[in-house]
Amino acid sequence: MPDPGSHAALPAPVEAEPLLAIERLSLSFGGVQALAGVDLSVPRGSISGVIGPNGAGKTSLLNCIAGFYRPQSGRILFEGRDITRVPAARRPALGLARTFQNIALFAGMTVLDNIKLGAHGHLKTNVLAALAFTAGARAEEEALRDEVERDIIDFLEIEYLRNRSVASLSYGLQKRVELARALAMRPRLLLLDEPIAGMNEEETEDMARFILDIQEERGITVVLIEHDMGVVMDLCDRVTVLSFGEQIAAGTPAEVQADPAVVTAYLGTAGGG
Repeated sequence: MPDPGSHAALPAPVEAEPLLAIERLSLSFGGVQALAGVDLSVPRGSISGVIGPNGAGKTSLLNCIAGFYRPQSGRILFEGRDITRVPAARRPALGLARTFQNIALFAGMTVLDNIKLGAHGHLKTNVLAALAFTAGARAEEEALRDEVERDIIDFLEIEYLRNRSVASLSYGLQKRVELARALAMRPRLLLLDEPIAGMNEEETEDMARFILDIQEERGITVVLIEHDMGVVMDLCDRVTVLSFGEQIAAGTPAEVQADPAVVTAYLGTAGGG
């Protein structure tokens, strides 16, 4: 007869290492505290949301993760590696990509050329070969175009726009092109800064569907900032709430919605901030 206590010594299951871990991150500009000891854990393959009123520190947090801001203290760990001091220009090669709250496309270029720019960091052709447009450079450029058209433009359903100037597109379509350019960077972590903002209902539904597909079909981990609470609660596995640079709550959408501190600081304010 087995000893009833024989299972007592079994080790507890080990939680998988998060793809991204933020530890006690603090950032200030002069006398303004943008972030004050913020923690964030982003599981692999998840969609994590960061919410809070205007001025809560959401975009500052994203800018720290992307390397545009350097925090005064704390750490940013990506796949277990401390990247806090890694320059922004080197982070895409590590597997990070982002979109911006204000669209940052080249308006005079075509949709295809804007998207291809996202993948140029992965090209192996050196500068001289690229300038001379050697046979090797041409072959790599053609392969890149084929990959972008087949894998990204089709995925985001913008094949009919590929030769259009970005300046001629609606705001919602420009946001989709910016998302395509970020995907062309082949990220493992995708940072989205208000991807739904300014969109009509149809555009919002399309973008929400694409974000889910990016996670489910491509296995890309997503961190998003968004003011549309319905979208955040529908899309996200976990939500972190900031208020005046401090983290006041973190958990599942249901847990966050029920947190009195969140209701006071964010959900209970008119318009959501």
